[in-house]
Amino acid sequence: MALAQHDLPPTLYPEAAAGGYSRIDGTVAFYSRVVALLGPDDRVLSFGAGRGRFVEDPVALRRHLQDLRAHAGEVIGLDVDDVVLGNPTLTAAEVITIGEPLPLEDDTIDVVVSDFTFEHVQDAVWAGRELGRVLRPGGWLCARTPNKWGYIGMAARAVPNGLHDRVLSVLQPQKKTEDTFPTAYRMNTRRALERCFPSPAFTHHSYLHDAEPAYAGTSTAAWRLFQALHAVTPPPLRSMHHVFVQKSPTGG
Repeated sequence: MALAQHDLPPTLYPEAAAGGYSRIDGTVAFYSRVVALLGPDDRVLSFGAGRGRFVEDPVALRRHLQDLRAHAGEVIGLDVDDVVLGNPTLTAAEVITIGEPLPLEDDTIDVVVSDFTFEHVQDAVWAGRELGRVLRPGGWLCARTPNKWGYIGMAARAVPNGLHDRVLSVLQPQKKTEDTFPTAYRMNTRRALERCFPSPAFTHHSYLHDAEPAYAGTSTAAWRLFQALHAVTPPPLRSMHHVFVQKSPTGG
């Protein structure tokens, strides 16, 4: 979760004064690895590209890392919401329908990037099939999504979708209503991801990660509480999946 420098309690993250981000910043960790996989001529699919809200990120490094056009040859954005058509960070954009084939030919995408989208996918079988189909042999799927069994995933599933806007308006008042969507959590465990992208056609290099507790609001005491929670949380219960899956160079 991207946070402005002023959102980070300086007593807990003093390093944020040097560049605006913490040592455990989830966006920096995820996109640094994505950028390391990209080549200047690569064709990238941004799956669930949305409106490109990262342009509002106050931290320059995070904006640069998330601007995939700066690191690849072409960035195609697909989303079920027509807001993607106004996304200024894409080379091309198209609205898609769940259950229908993606408007891309087989084996034509070098890297798929999907940031906080998998938790909203209602049809995991369709998503796995279509993303795997368009990815070229040897290409990479990169996704960031909450762990179903982490505290964020469990809290989100405990709150009915109809109340998500109201709850997030308290926990994350800076998040806009148009950036909140119903959740399904059908691609949010390692087992579910391995079903969507099965061996030997795909090789998994994913890991679980705990970033700053953005949902703690502005209370330093709450941030300390979440820091303590992170310190004792077993690895399988960490809050975020950083998904890195490579398609077999032979195509499976």
